[in-house]
Amino acid sequence: MRLISFDIDGTMTFGNPPGHIGPETVRRAKELGFVVGSCSDRTIGEQTALWRAAEIEVDFMARKHRLDDIKQRFEVSHYLHIGDTDTDYWMARRAGFAFMWIHEVPNDGSHEWLLVHG
Repeated sequence: MRLISFDIDGTMTFGNPPGHIGPETVRRAKELGFVVGSCSDRTIGEQTALWRAAEIEVDFMARKHRLDDIKQRFEVSHYLHIGDTDTDYWMARRAGFAFMWIHEVPNDGSHEWLLVHG
């Protein structure tokens, strides 16, 4: 099992500013058996509202500085956080997550990258 944490602003299409990862990517990751959720600067209430609006039930939500708590909650073979800022990178690495910059995620609607990087 693998885990992917998505930043919201600058990463997800429903973020502010919007990124290019849409709800369909998160749904596909869930279909592939990933543990998925978000770690963001946004409050848990804001994250909950965004995921509900996208009609996706995620496995976790946390503030970005709590990525280490997510790692303690889920025992998986690989932890990945995707984001767009130096803070995302720093927080992910500090918690022992691999990190992927949003600009490294293909913007062509494909989901094959999940099998390689997720």
